[in-house]
Amino acid sequence: MDKLPVIGNAPPPAPVSELDMTPDELEAGIVRLKAERNAVILAHYYQESEIQDLADFVGDSLQLSQAAAKTQADVIVFCGVHFMAETAKILNPTKIVVIPDLEAGCSLADGCPAPLFERWLKQYPDHKVVSYINCSAEVKALSDVICTSSNAVKIVKALGDHKIVFAPDRHLGAFVAKQANRPDLVTWQGTCIVHETFSEKRLLGLLAQHPDAEVIAHPECHEGILRHAHHIASTSGLIDYAKKSPKQTFIVATEAGILHKMQQAAPGKTLIPAPPDDESCACNMCPHMRRNTLEKLYLCLRDLKPQVDVPEHVRVKALKPIERMLEMSV
Repeated sequence: MDKLPVIGNAPPPAPVSELDMTPDELEAGIVRLKAERNAVILAHYYQESEIQDLADFVGDSLQLSQAAAKTQADVIVFCGVHFMAETAKILNPTKIVVIPDLEAGCSLADGCPAPLFERWLKQYPDHKVVSYINCSAEVKALSDVICTSSNAVKIVKALGDHKIVFAPDRHLGAFVAKQANRPDLVTWQGTCIVHETFSEKRLLGLLAQHPDAEVIAHPECHEGILRHAHHIASTSGLIDYAKKSPKQTFIVATEAGILHKMQQAAPGKTLIPAPPDDESCACNMCPHMRRNTLEKLYLCLRDLKPQVDVPEHVRVKALKPIERMLEMSV
């Protein structure tokens, strides 16, 4: 694959803030560069609507992993957070994987550093390690099988009577333990900064204002939210439910970026984002997901950076539990 030429002593690329391009020009440039690079753009439901609309595929973590495993593109542009791009690189070691902003992290991944996790696991030598995909490549390499919110219950059930450690999300772990009837599940005590902040008190206030509404929630939410949910599912599961349900109004307890695709799937229905504790902030939006912008997407396609790489010894170990997840999710 040919790179764009650099002629003479060309100046370095302009910072994002100095790009003299309109949104329409940026979108046209992204489409052009995607074709030139033989690139595929994968985007999570939590991305800005403009990025979702430009993506070749929009999905939840499981769907994006499956799409990354199947792609024939030379370049994978992952519009999400760092662990998602790492997963794509683990599955595609010979391809270039770029992300618009390398600092787009995840509180769950950051809250489970591999050295601490490895020491903690020594307390449970006879346990299978099931790690939520929201973790680093190094934590994946310490795991027996990876899961997502859409398949976590299925995977834990499939492990039968094995003792299990579940990481890093304690709220998802509690949900899985209940659904799989595994009260002995040992859980790392991590949380998502977005799902942790939803307010039960303010949710009840919304329900009083909209008595006909249904609450639909992601299982990363804490129990104070989940106890009021009419339906609990992954992002793709929530979209599917809103589309098929006869109800017309939904209070949606997950990152607010999901509302874009949900409204497209369920036109005419009323979608209300669940409120955070702090009325003065947009805490129901992930600040890491919002680091990716059209300008950064254009630049990462133009410059093929920042690239996401995984050390080979880590990649090989992390690949096995990811492949096991994909096999168990068929």
